[in-house]
Amino acid sequence: MELEEPRASFSAVGSVGAVSGIGLDVAVPFSELIRQLPEISIVRDRSRALAMLDAILSPEWEYRYFSFDSQWSPTEEMASMRDGCGNEYSIVFSRAGAYVRGFDHESPMTPYRVTPPAPWPGLFDGVPEAFRAQVTEPAFSDHGTPRATVCFWREQADTVWKSGAVAPLPEGVEDGCSAEWLFDVLLDGRPEAYQRFAEEYYEVAVDVTAVRHVYALRPLTQSVVSLLNPAVPIPRLAEDLVQIGYPVQE
Repeated sequence: MELEEPRASFSAVGSVGAVSGIGLDVAVPFSELIRQLPEISIVRDRSRALAMLDAILSPEWEYRYFSFDSQWSPTEEMASMRDGCGNEYSIVFSRAGAYVRGFDHESPMTPYRVTPPAPWPGLFDGVPEAFRAQVTEPAFSDHGTPRATVCFWREQADTVWKSGAVAPLPEGVEDGCSAEWLFDVLLDGRPEAYQRFAEEYYEVAVDVTAVRHVYALRPLTQSVVSLLNPAVPIPRLAEDLVQIGYPVQE
């Protein structure tokens, strides 16, 4: 399996176009993209489903694209994406709500555009006190500098996702649609979107009926697992089931 594919290869999933009703070749304002995200509980469920599917398709954790840690801290869970090329996102779920940061290493908003590195102006403006620790969380930082080109959040009482008053890019500079491609599968929410992504990324045929089963967070059966990866017995997934917090048969 080749992990060094260019990020653009995953835009074929078509999630932003499917959600917003416009084509992927049309720039979508970031504020519009985050309005497409559903409530926190649905984002959490989608994230667990994506992580479980990747755990089945890629038994070796280091090669997975999506992960979920239900025990990231005593009071927090974390969903994450790593594409193998230095691009990533993290979603921290807590009693306060959800905090999201994404990093596109090719974005002009990268903190490494200047020396010493510094966040893009306004990126973290307005982050609620409940999430301030996440901004400088060592796992999301590089020598104290937040590793992020995208940031947004939603407190439990909020009815929409929010972001800071981010400074615009200089005239003639484009961001490469960072938010669109970083979160495309998550934004889409359809099993078919994951199927198309996984067939390209893992270079295997993916049974969409099995994907639908996992998206519904129904307990796994060996037949469902075998449809996705016949080499994986359910007992081998025991640790992943616990870490992801995926429902199991009573």
